[in-house]
Amino acid sequence: MPVKLNIFRVMAHAESCVIPQMRLGTAILGSLDLGHRRRELLILLVARIEGGTYEWRQHVPIALGVGVPKAQIDAIEQANLADNAFDDAERALLAFGKQVIEAVRVEEGVFTQARRHFSEREIVEAILTIGFYMTMARLTEATETDLDPAAGMTVFDSLQPPEASA
Repeated sequence: MPVKLNIFRVMAHAESCVIPQMRLGTAILGSLDLGHRRRELLILLVARIEGGTYEWRQHVPIALGVGVPKAQIDAIEQANLADNAFDDAERALLAFGKQVIEAVRVEEGVFTQARRHFSEREIVEAILTIGFYMTMARLTEATETDLDPAAGMTVFDSLQPPEASA
């Protein structure tokens, strides 16, 4: 990793799990059809609902770096998921995500709205993203992992494929 973050130090205690967990995290950060902006909206939603202070600190700069407007970050922070800062697809995604986080099962109407905007693959990617970051929030909060300076964008950039040369 390009930066030695405390979350990775904590994860290293579970030697048999750390590499598979980091591979999943790399896949989530790098290669989802869902896209970077929508992924970051979900991660921030998880951090907000789950109290993931560490994840919030690392992912706000990533969200900004991939083009999430500050107004959307503020709306998530204020739990205003119906805010006009979001388009219809984003509101459907956040409503879906909120129910996955809080209730596990998703009401039929909320699922129907999500399906109007997202493919089956994107819906599964959303669920996997939510689950991964719920785990990360629990890991950092339960172990009281010391907060690092925001370095999430450095980690994110290091996971991106090199740009094709002309």
